[in-house]
Order: sequence, then C-alpha cells, then structure tokens
Amino acid sequence: MAKDMKFEVPAEMRELAEKSVAQAKQAFDGFIAATQHAVGTAETQVKTMQTGAKSTSELAMKFAERNVAASFEFAQKLLHAKDAQELTALQAEYLKSQLATLTEQAKELSQQAVKMTGHS
Repeated sequence: MAKDMKFEVPAEMRELAEKSVAQAKQAFDGFIAATQHAVGTAETQVKTMQTGAKSTSELAMKFAERNVAASFEFAQKLLHAKDAQELTALQAEYLKSQLATLTEQAKELSQQAVKMTGHS
C-alpha cells in the first residue's frame, strides 16, 4: 500500500518554490555584481593612491635635491666671503631665498595632496 502512494508536490507549492529560487538567484546575482563593482572601485582607488604616492615621493626627492644643492652653493659662497658684512649679507640672502623656496615647495606638496584625495 505504501509503495503505491505517489508523492506529488502541489502546483502552488512548486510555483512558490520556483519563484523563491528565482528571487534568490536574482539577489545573489545582484550581490555578485555589487561586489565586483566594489572590488573594481577599490582597485582603481589603490592604483590612484599608488600613483599619487609615487608622484609625491618624486616631488619630495626633487625638492630635497634642490635644497641640498642650494646649501652647498651657499657654503661655497661663504668660503669666498671677504668679511663679516659679506657673510651677514650672504646669510640674509640665503635665508630669504630658502624661505621663498620652502613656501613654494609646501604649496606644491599641498596641491599634490589635494590631487591624491580627489578633491578640487
């Protein structure tokens, strides 16, 4: 008797199960698409930051080289100074020049930081 009983899923239950599976698949596909988009965005941001960091370090290195060269040039001028008045004048000129240079370098580094963060 039990062998002869057929198990049939009612049509409404089958339809409900099919809809549930379809909705779950749609939700999963949406999740995967959103995840892929997020990963792509993160990769782009990382690449942008790496490029920005490289540019910033190259800029800082250029500034360091320029500043060291200016210091050596100043030292050479000091060695050839004829008296204390000339030493004082050279010192004042160097300080004024370095202040202007450092101000400009700080401005350029600030602009670079703004570029890296993507703000204008």
